[in-house]
Amino acid sequence: MIKKKVAIIGCGNIGISILQGLLKQGEIPANYITATRRNIEDSGELKGTGVRLISDNRKAVSDSDMIVIAVKPYNIVSVLEELKDSLKPEKHILISVTAGVTISKIQEVVGTSVPVFRAMPNISASVGKSVTCICHNGNTADQAESVKALFDLIGTTMTIDEDLMESATILGACGIAYVLRFIRAMIQGGIQIGFDAVTASAIVNQTVKGAAELLIDGHKHPEYEIDKVTTPKGCTIVGLNEMEHNGFSSSLIKGLVASFDKIEK
Repeated sequence: MIKKKVAIIGCGNIGISILQGLLKQGEIPANYITATRRNIEDSGELKGTGVRLISDNRKAVSDSDMIVIAVKPYNIVSVLEELKDSLKPEKHILISVTAGVTISKIQEVVGTSVPVFRAMPNISASVGKSVTCICHNGNTADQAESVKALFDLIGTTMTIDEDLMESATILGACGIAYVLRFIRAMIQGGIQIGFDAVTASAIVNQTVKGAAELLIDGHKHPEYEIDKVTTPKGCTIVGLNEMEHNGFSSSLIKGLVASFDKIEK
């Protein structure tokens, strides 16, 4: 069980997802977690969980060891300015899950030697299935292990170079939306060929989960598994080719690149 106290500053969608994942795992006592939200009255889903829910960011920092900054990019500088006098290098680890804001920018604002990490989880953190990419700038092995251990509780983690963090945001965080849109289209197609919505959803959700597990467990390229179900003159290859004729792979790649270009600006 992790004994460090955690503050999540800003409980929007990603902050709530991280919090829900931590509570689901139960490795950190709920009363060791402080969550802040400007409008406390909008936090009904957090009441009764045992989490300390407050609106004072500085109080949350002073009472915690690991600080997760989960605010919008346009708010992070003002939030860091508010917190900088409460951050203690000998006590705190600062972790930003805000997209597009570099470690050097964070360090410039806080103006101390407090350890700074960036992490990019996704909303499946709420069910303990996130993939979280982490980077840092020369922090100690113990500090890095503490951050990894925290995010290991909500899924899998990997350490990457900071210059890949924007790419990680697109592929891992935005990628959830792309996969969900694909699932929605599969369900719509299932309804058109005869299933009711509930049954179509159950079949598609399990099929997508099974496909992912095949690749995770087998460490194979997707085409290896595709070849198993594309028999000559069969219905699978006809469907795949029709999708490709209509730009399936191309449109997905273009979408990824468009998102990347947007975050880079």
